[in-house]
Amino acid sequence: MSKSVKKLVEEAKEQGYTDIDLCDRGLSNIKDIPGLTQLRSLVRLTLSHNRLTSLPESIGGLESLEYLNVFNNHIEELPMSLGNLKKLRHFNAAVNRLSSLPRGLGTASGLEILDLTYNNLQKESLPGNFSVMKQLRALYLGDNDFETLPDEIGELRNLQVLVLRDNDLVELPKALGNLTRLKELHLQNNRLTALPPELGELDMANPRHVFRAEGNAWLQQLEDQIVLGPSHVFEYIKTDGYKSLYERHITSGVTPPPKKEKEKTMKKSRKKSSMK
Repeated sequence: MSKSVKKLVEEAKEQGYTDIDLCDRGLSNIKDIPGLTQLRSLVRLTLSHNRLTSLPESIGGLESLEYLNVFNNHIEELPMSLGNLKKLRHFNAAVNRLSSLPRGLGTASGLEILDLTYNNLQKESLPGNFSVMKQLRALYLGDNDFETLPDEIGELRNLQVLVLRDNDLVELPKALGNLTRLKELHLQNNRLTALPPELGELDMANPRHVFRAEGNAWLQQLEDQIVLGPSHVFEYIKTDGYKSLYERHITSGVTPPPKKEKEKTMKKSRKKSSMK
């Protein structure tokens, strides 16, 4: 740890700073920074572009923390104590090596923005209490390894932004239709062939909202509507004709498109490169 980092933390303690930026300081272990997790008045902590492999349980002592940024590190797991950060509103853990999430994250009851882009997450990675985060407004799960999603995601009724692009999704849960406050839904570059008719409850036809769905293997009837635009898509999936088509398609046991191995390899390569 450099002397400048140590000095910054000492000044923060003496002066009662609420914001510390430790971006790109070559840090590999927070435990090497004496006093950092004892700064009870800290509101914003930025640790992006370092070499951290984990966060200590003691980070749960930062009781005033509202913003935590660990973007672009080597973090493989998160501590249970994140659940103690009741004031945490924005957590950015994108571009790391996470393959699971702790139950403690589900009890971070004030969380509004959660960015988990570019990790190694899948359905089984989500804690059983994931749906407890009722205040979530934006959830970024792009560039992970999801093939399916739990029905419980439909309980996040305050979601306005849901990003699922660049995964391996082969189907979407009908419960997504419960997210009636959505203003952005990103489904690009998955293995999807159909949309549940329940998604017709979403207000994605609104010209001020965003719906992206390119790069999937849609049924031709649905692809025709996607080309025409979101308003056509969401009107079409509410029709009896589409509902019948959807049920026949789902019950037919059609094999989903194969994984895009080449693109997946490229993704992992870019991820590794961005961490250097």
